[in-house]
Amino acid sequence: MAHLLLIHGAAHGAWCWRAVLPALETLGHTAEAIDLPGHGDDTADIEAVTLHEFGQRIAEHLTRPTILVGHSMGGYSITQAAEIAPDNISRLVYLCAYTPWPDLSLAQMRMQADEQPLVPLIRLSPTRRSFTFDLSGGPSGGIGNFYHDCPEDAVAFARANLCPESTEASNTALDLTERSQSLPRSYIVCNEDRAIPPEFQRRMAARFDARDVHALDSSHSPFFSMPDRLAALLDRIAQQDA
Repeated sequence: MAHLLLIHGAAHGAWCWRAVLPALETLGHTAEAIDLPGHGDDTADIEAVTLHEFGQRIAEHLTRPTILVGHSMGGYSITQAAEIAPDNISRLVYLCAYTPWPDLSLAQMRMQADEQPLVPLIRLSPTRRSFTFDLSGGPSGGIGNFYHDCPEDAVAFARANLCPESTEASNTALDLTERSQSLPRSYIVCNEDRAIPPEFQRRMAARFDARDVHALDSSHSPFFSMPDRLAALLDRIAQQDA
């Protein structure tokens, strides 16, 4: 069976995978989730960390053949890791994630979409070196953009653990080479996503082999809304490389 390394997106941490890890282990895989610098239990100054440091942190955990799963902003982080240390990456999986395009930072990638549901939620810090998401307004506000179909206890857990995000990491474009671009890769579209428009996800996934594009009828947070179904899909993806 496979080993999977799960990478969170903006403002999240390893904590968001709490229900997916045991589900993967039940299916016979080994899996771990880590905090990127400045997230979760990591105490680095979020206003000083970089996208390269995100990739380096991931690379440090690539000690055996690994399926690398990146959620949302984590698509940039796993691609950066692949540029640093591709040898032990058996596949990149982009879970409703931004996939880097040449010369475009994540912030610029976001603006390629026809709709911008996240832009009104972004609140810059006084230094402008970090930002948070405004989740006021309950399900009809920012919470609904990320978690509209998630259990209430999971939403409460997320609200208690969300953190600021690095502006510099979002404003950094990647120098894409064959180190990352030649690796096997899959995309999982979340059809009910209110953070990254599903149509834009399908545009990004159009650059993938059609056999490697999958879908879940989930919000932006399938690790909360349907962890067992997400694990089952990751199991299917893993088995194609077995």
